[in-house]
Amino acid sequence: MAEAVDRLFVHCKHLVTLADGPATGPRRGAAMRRLGVVDDGAVAVRGGRVVATGPTDALARAYRAADEVDLGGRVVLPGFVDCHTHPVFARTREHEFHLRCAGADYMAIAAAGGGILSSMRAVRETPLAELAALTERRLWGFLAHGTTTVECKTGYGLSLADEEKSLRALAAARASVPLTTTRTFLGAHEFPPEYRQDRDAYVRLLCEQMIPQLAPLADACDVFAEPGVFDRAQSERVLRAARAAGLRLRMHADEIQPMGGAELAVALGADSADHLGRISDAGIAAMAASDTVGVLLPGTIFFLAKPHYAPARRMIEAGCAVAIATDFNPGSCHTQSMTLIQTIACTQMKMTAEEVITAATINPAFSLRLDGEVGSLHPGKRADLCVLDVPSWEAVGYAFGGNPVAMTVKDGAVVVRNVSQRAGASAPAAGSR
Repeated sequence: MAEAVDRLFVHCKHLVTLADGPATGPRRGAAMRRLGVVDDGAVAVRGGRVVATGPTDALARAYRAADEVDLGGRVVLPGFVDCHTHPVFARTREHEFHLRCAGADYMAIAAAGGGILSSMRAVRETPLAELAALTERRLWGFLAHGTTTVECKTGYGLSLADEEKSLRALAAARASVPLTTTRTFLGAHEFPPEYRQDRDAYVRLLCEQMIPQLAPLADACDVFAEPGVFDRAQSERVLRAARAAGLRLRMHADEIQPMGGAELAVALGADSADHLGRISDAGIAAMAASDTVGVLLPGTIFFLAKPHYAPARRMIEAGCAVAIATDFNPGSCHTQSMTLIQTIACTQMKMTAEEVITAATINPAFSLRLDGEVGSLHPGKRADLCVLDVPSWEAVGYAFGGNPVAMTVKDGAVVVRNVSQRAGASAPAAGSR
């Protein structure tokens, strides 16, 4: 007799399960190219969890469901896991984009009071309710692009009161959106104007007041470790204080200039070292021998028109655990599209389609230590699906521009239905959520 389930998703042209490998832990090297693709695949769901995956014919015989969703020959992946984003901000910074296009340098704009400090002023001026509403809209935007798990950083308040406001805005926003979110405190994103002449005083404020008081509102702590921002000693002080407060550790590391950030992240047991455009050979070796995930952000280098993409090929071949993320933020990468980031990773960092799929699913899930819940379609995990209106799984990276996501499924429920872009295809009903 067929086993009862809540829902069957059937007739996926290619169902990418990533079940051709362990359910937990990062994929490294050649393992990043094992996708567990099922032709004409199906997913059985009960209680928001994956019960089974396999060919549609086999699952239709083994399971019965009151609700059967025909995906019309689309490509289905695990929901994307975007493990580096900055969605809690009040204003966009398109004027700075055009200044850069005219030749201005990102760091020069920041030194003149633009950049992060511009976003800081806007957050400080914005009431909590308005900031929460803006953040909620952006969380829905991730879902519309097939992302079902998001790491969300603060970092545009840069004071105890305004970082608390940012964390509370994030808490209010995430309560209203069917999205798995983690919260990262990034008070060490920049030095606010009132501490520009006494940077050590701001580090003391972070370590002695902001981190201890705000730790209950966050899951992790990050620091922008870069010459001209937080130096190596200051970064280590902040991260050690965060660990003492019970927070997990993440790092902006070796983005614009080399500073040994990757080595420091490994030494401190950080979950991730992010950006890594100027990572050293020693940093690659250290990360390859560790569980610190290298989160690469090619969209940022593309958007800033910088030459130094992270050396993804060398990192993968060395055995590093590699993930990719959008770095969605108002200044240096204003996109929520993981599919666009996959294209840039393929063209500029020479990653394969298989590698960018793995780097957008199970590896970032591991970086958030959520790999037991999301990132692949192993039985028992959350039934989070990204349904793409593309001709094959190999079109990941190849198809760019627009939004190829036809449907997003979170915990077994359809939460976003976008308009089909393929002529003649049976389209899911249009709608935003």
